[in-house]
Amino acid sequence: MALTRSHIELITVGLLGVFAVFIFPQIVQFYTVISSTIYISLAILALSLALIWGYGGILCFGQAAFFGLGGYAYAIGAWNFDATIYGALLAVVVPALFAAALGYFMFYGRLNDVYLGVITLTVTLILFKLVNSTGGEAWAIGKAKLGGFNGMPGTPLLENPFDGQVLSPQALYMLAAALLFVCYFGCKFLLASRFGRIVVAIRENETRAELLGYDARPYKLIFFCVGAGIAGISGMLFANAVFVAPTMFDMASTARILIWVIVGGLGTLVGPVLGCIGLLIITTYLGKAGFVDPNVALGVILILFVLIVPRGLLPLLDDALAWVLSRLRGPADQTSPSHEESTKRRAS
Repeated sequence: MALTRSHIELITVGLLGVFAVFIFPQIVQFYTVISSTIYISLAILALSLALIWGYGGILCFGQAAFFGLGGYAYAIGAWNFDATIYGALLAVVVPALFAAALGYFMFYGRLNDVYLGVITLTVTLILFKLVNSTGGEAWAIGKAKLGGFNGMPGTPLLENPFDGQVLSPQALYMLAAALLFVCYFGCKFLLASRFGRIVVAIRENETRAELLGYDARPYKLIFFCVGAGIAGISGMLFANAVFVAPTMFDMASTARILIWVIVGGLGTLVGPVLGCIGLLIITTYLGKAGFVDPNVALGVILILFVLIVPRGLLPLLDDALAWVLSRLRGPADQTSPSHEESTKRRAS
């Protein structure tokens, strides 16, 4: 059986996954491992928006809200439970339940994309203001003090559930990389399933899908919750790699997620991940150099991509690769006009 483009993509990503999880942390410096953990946690966040926006058609400005809820849910659970694994579970469940409550009113209220974007952005800003105002001893959930604008430094780190030992930075990186690829293959499996195909059909034409007997509302709601759960995983990893703070909810975080997806390529899964990691490397370098503000550079990159490469980086690379391959095999595969004419004459 001939390998299709999808098979080649899965094999390539699988090999990259093996390299990233097992080989990369052994050949780089300690600082690079820590930085890579942060990049990977944010790449999972980009993947969550790439799924619901690119394949579900749900333009959500609230991924930062689910990201922050995941981080805070993990921190609260880690402080209050004996094992941090329960905090990790809360980091997935709490954003998904919040998305279910929010999405119920949006999707069953038949709100269009403009109002959906406004509501999710507003909810994110409300959470940002709320968390910022939680300073003082009164703002605590069990043993966990929310800390206001100072955040929750000193959050207990993830432990190995079998022996109770805190994960080393290398082990945390390996866990983050493994979760990135698990989320990716999980998204591919979901999109290849009957449920995923129906969601894509609803994105293409919701009215036609409903005329065929599919109620779009529960499909969009479940898809929305899946994206929120993935964003919660990202928040949990970020809480371990950096710390939990209200800035996880801010406007800058919301804007960056959208830029990563647009630059990487809307309608793809790999593109936003590559866009996220690539832009983080660029902005980190510019921040160290100090000659240009990283946010200004992000804005310039976004404008250039919207004007020149509106489909994003990965579709551009796909087109370039297809063009190169066609040029390489073109002379051998093309059939001369005279031969085609003679073939038609013999057939007649």
